[in-house]
Amino acid sequence: MADILDGERVAARMKMELADRVARLRAAGRDVGLGTVLVGDDGPSAKYVAMKHADCAEIGVISHHVHLPATATQADVAAVIDQMNADANIHSILVQLPLPAGINEEEILLRVAPEKDVDGLHPTNLGRLVMGAPGPLPCTPAGIVELLAAHKVPVEGQHVVVIGRGLTIGRPLALLLAMRRPGCNAAVTVVHTGVADLASIVRTADVVIAAAGVAGLVTKDMVKPGAAVVGAGTSWSGKKLMSDVADEVAEVAGWVTPRIGGVGPMTRAMLLRNAVLAAEKVR
Repeated sequence: MADILDGERVAARMKMELADRVARLRAAGRDVGLGTVLVGDDGPSAKYVAMKHADCAEIGVISHHVHLPATATQADVAAVIDQMNADANIHSILVQLPLPAGINEEEILLRVAPEKDVDGLHPTNLGRLVMGAPGPLPCTPAGIVELLAAHKVPVEGQHVVVIGRGLTIGRPLALLLAMRRPGCNAAVTVVHTGVADLASIVRTADVVIAAAGVAGLVTKDMVKPGAAVVGAGTSWSGKKLMSDVADEVAEVAGWVTPRIGGVGPMTRAMLLRNAVLAAEKVR
């Protein structure tokens, strides 16, 4: 059976390290502030933001939260972003998606100052990633790299297949893994659910990262024995959160993420890291 890629354990260790950095900043007279913006009453979104607040409280980051009604206009949301951009006590900003119909998400995300982009998905910061320049990294891709490294999964020089080409995971993850940096430097193939004979391509991988949002997409017959398999995409079956990776994959893989507690905790930990980094850069 596969070894479990335990994101909860790795994230807990990261949060201890971040708490020390927050304490050092506070000793120097500087709190770390994260601004969060929630628009409307979407249940999963509200729960996700609440988890972020709990994470912040755990390591000493100050949360600055604004909850706007579902009737808020584009101008209302933009005004909140402008206020947070101008607030020296807020070092990074999280706009919870999805936004209600009628609000242009792209315009709102672009309005966040790049230096306060806690998700690492502002075009300026994605451009820095392409160039290999310093900047906040997208949280889920960076979390996956950290998760693999923490479990000593060989990545450098190996063949990684990323299933999915989305903006939040697939595209930036492929860029990150191909770069000459610790825990990366891999040969990366990007595929998606529209690729013919997907299974034959996935079967060549030393590391498989599924980020398509299709429950049980990766089955054990698609996995090379001993490969590492990461389920980064999720979907819902009723009230049950499903992984892109079928449970049976654990029978043949060398490492595999659990259905819950793999990539998710790492994403949240990387968001905290980006928040702390943003505060550390302020002089």
